Amino acid sequence: MNIKTHEANNIKIAEVISTEVTMKNAEDSLQLLVDLYYQDFDKIIIHEKNITPDFFDLKSGIAGEILQKVSNYRMQLFIVGEFSKYPGNSIKDFIYESNKGRQVNFLNSVEVAIERLAR
Repeated sequence: MNIKTHEANNIKIAEVISTEVTMKNAEDSLQLLVDLYYQDFDKIIIHEKNITPDFFDLKSGIAGEILQKVSNYRMQLFIVGEFSKYPGNSIKDFIYESNKGRQVNFLNSVEVAIERLAR
């Protein structure tokens, strides 16, 4: 896993780059958030492919656990990927509602994520 630093409008943004799933569960997620927090990042971009598919099955509860940790550390997490492959209205509604806020967003490009995080 590598962390790519983006800077926009004097704001430091971490992009997690990995070929593996780095957020397998709430504990992995917490460790990643803490590591980035202590590197002075509070804005994070992670790719959908680096998050366990269970995250997108809201019944598993993993999404809630991870997002609670994001909230506790007062971070912004932008997840970049293709989300139409996840069936069900619940996940679609969850993504729609999340994207209304600023703390967790689901987007289709890193460029859009950087633009929004730099505001």
